[in-house]
Amino acid sequence: MLNHSQLFIIINNVAAKARAAWPAVRERLQTAGIDFEVCETAWAGDATLRTGGALRAGYETIAVIGGDGTLSETAEGFFHLAETNDLTSLPTAINPAAALAILPAGTGDDFARGLMKRRVPLAQWLELLVSYCQKPDDSTTRTVDVLFAACDAEQRQFICLNASTMGIGGETGARVAAQGKFMRQFSGEVRFLAAALGALSAWRERRVRITVDGQQAIDAPMNLVAVANGLYAGGGMMLSPQAQNNDGLLDVVTASGLNRVAVMRELPRIHSGGHVANPKVQIFQGRHVRIETFVLNDALLIEADGNVRGTTPVEFRIMPQALKVVSGFEL
Repeated sequence: MLNHSQLFIIINNVAAKARAAWPAVRERLQTAGIDFEVCETAWAGDATLRTGGALRAGYETIAVIGGDGTLSETAEGFFHLAETNDLTSLPTAINPAAALAILPAGTGDDFARGLMKRRVPLAQWLELLVSYCQKPDDSTTRTVDVLFAACDAEQRQFICLNASTMGIGGETGARVAAQGKFMRQFSGEVRFLAAALGALSAWRERRVRITVDGQQAIDAPMNLVAVANGLYAGGGMMLSPQAQNNDGLLDVVTASGLNRVAVMRELPRIHSGGHVANPKVQIFQGRHVRIETFVLNDALLIEADGNVRGTTPVEFRIMPQALKVVSGFEL
């Protein structure tokens, strides 16, 4: 069995920021005398397969150099996904003692931002990893909730670590993922704003029914639906200001009846959570949520942690305190 000081590092090779960050990370780990194995992802979903393989091989610390998408794929690799499409059979951990370490180097880094309540430099996250590898204990970890979801008529299952958005949010996520080299030179906030404006120009409200814990919460034309675990999404937008990633609850955010002008007016306020004052924005909490549309052309793209996962209908369940994360505490 490997000891805690030996870790497995996943690098998102597509992300320029991740590639640029690696030399400094490597040098610090080598200086600290920490043994590690490293791999670069080769395709979408590769991080999930590499993580599962590393955990089965005995590694107990998996570090990610990349953004929320790579982090989410890696988190999925910590679990055995259910072999059936029955969402009541929640995934089990490959190794409950294993920890996920974050070395944020992506577009939004929203999950890392939510853990600390603000952006924290990569160097500080790196020191947390070094400290944990040298002396693994609970002082540098916390356990967080994880979202388990199934979409496309329950044929596709996935893990979501931070937040999933549909409607304008899903369209925005798809546009961010498709941005070329020119847009990738800008900050995450600028990239998300540009994508949101493009998505808004082509958007139309669609009827959506949302059921929370078996009770219908809302059935109405929707602009946006989000299921949040973390505090931030979309490059620093505070979708649900009261969201906590360890409370055992999903936060379901809906926006209904907003025209384009109203949506544009709310965009700047989302960064501080001010949009929740609008009576057309509602937040529900629960452990199980189903989101469905009724016409094929109304199906909503599902973005989860920056990755497009499928289309509605979709169901989410919470997995309380399911994953250990190497992290400091709020600063």
